[in-house]
Amino acid sequence: MKHLISVVFLSGALILGLPLPLPKNATSELDAPPVDDLLFAESYLDAYYTSGPVWKRSTDSLPYQLGQMQSFFGLNATRQLDTETLELMKRPRCGVPDMAGYSFFPRKMKWPTWNLTYRIANYTLDLSREETDQAVREAFQIWSDVTPLRFTRLSHDTADIVISFGKKEHGDFFPFDGPLGQLAHAFPPGDNIGGDVHFDDDETWTSDSRAFNLFAVAAHEFGHSLGLQHSSNPRALMYPLYTYSGSKDFLLPEDDVEGIQDLYGPQTRMAAAETPRRCDPNFSADAITEIYGKKIIFKDRFMWHHDSQMSSKGWVVIRSLWPGVPDQVDAAYSLPEEDLIFLFRGNGFWAVKGYDTLSGYPKKLYELGLPSSVEKIDAAFHDVKSGKTKFFSGDELWSYSERFQSMDHGYPKLAKEEFPGIVDKVDATYQQNDSIFFFHGSVQFEYSICHKGITRTLQANSVLGC
Repeated sequence: MKHLISVVFLSGALILGLPLPLPKNATSELDAPPVDDLLFAESYLDAYYTSGPVWKRSTDSLPYQLGQMQSFFGLNATRQLDTETLELMKRPRCGVPDMAGYSFFPRKMKWPTWNLTYRIANYTLDLSREETDQAVREAFQIWSDVTPLRFTRLSHDTADIVISFGKKEHGDFFPFDGPLGQLAHAFPPGDNIGGDVHFDDDETWTSDSRAFNLFAVAAHEFGHSLGLQHSSNPRALMYPLYTYSGSKDFLLPEDDVEGIQDLYGPQTRMAAAETPRRCDPNFSADAITEIYGKKIIFKDRFMWHHDSQMSSKGWVVIRSLWPGVPDQVDAAYSLPEEDLIFLFRGNGFWAVKGYDTLSGYPKKLYELGLPSSVEKIDAAFHDVKSGKTKFFSGDELWSYSERFQSMDHGYPKLAKEEFPGIVDKVDATYQQNDSIFFFHGSVQFEYSICHKGITRTLQANSVLGC
């Protein structure tokens, strides 16, 4: 990284000594682009198309860089500074260089783990904190949807990826340039500043198609944080120029999918786990719910469903029953009076009725009234008598009124305060008659509502009749 810093500082000192060639139709200096445009173009090429130390390049390196830039963007590589090339240079873009051999990415770089952490160090005033949190979560999710990568947010401590907003010189020796121009930049995987993402707070950040959509830029920058370079494919997310389609259902383009899977492998490497063995003594559940006296048990990408059409002889793939839901479930609960089952994954949740996934979903956790700090639900159950649904996240508990569609006052609480004797972290839970069953690893605890305490400890696989 020290080498890259020296490149940036020295490039500015040599701009005036290395003029760019004029367009072929420029017959005199009067036909040439304004001096400001020439200086801008030279600075642009130094910033994004320098592959080696400035002091070692030949006097014709700027025309060579110009040809590289034109080739990268699919223009006619004339090495002449024409109007089309200059207009493209002036479009808002990512601040990471386009050169494949640039010292940002001197070799194929990737994180050594699939479980990464991130922290948002500060916020822009253009959006609410909830909007920023949501944009960041959704931007990470497009990468986790196609790889084994999983991202966990930290509110403090050291994170792999630190996200911040700053203006001009903001502490990394790569100053922003004010409104327009560079929108953001990111560093490749590594220690210290490695993986970090910086957004130019002189820009106007939005959650829609106005100005610059934070989700769109963040998703691009996170690609760099994971080890991807720029793509010359204008349909790719990793194309360096800012684009935003305005679509609410963004799908990662194939070019980007191939690139990220080349580094980390496909998502199925994690999701396509072996079918769970029914009476495995180490069995643990991801989620459990009960409807009409029949249990639905979720494990990895499978579910065990007891009904007249599916026997209890084996597992079925979740998406074979509900194609529109995620391939894994964090938590689930049912509303028998409405014939509904709610499925949770990450910061979203889905509603299914029978074999149909309801329209209008997925929805986000904050739509239930949960704070933005809650990024996933670990377990949930619905108490038919009280009409309350209990949500567990980490060691905390929330109570939700289905009648008033709002969170109850006095929450969150520590789960142990309301259910004495249970473990700190609940993997799955369901209610049956006057008992609530809490699962943690390969063990389950039966909690008596009447006695307000644990009455039995069982193996988790006993829920499958083992």
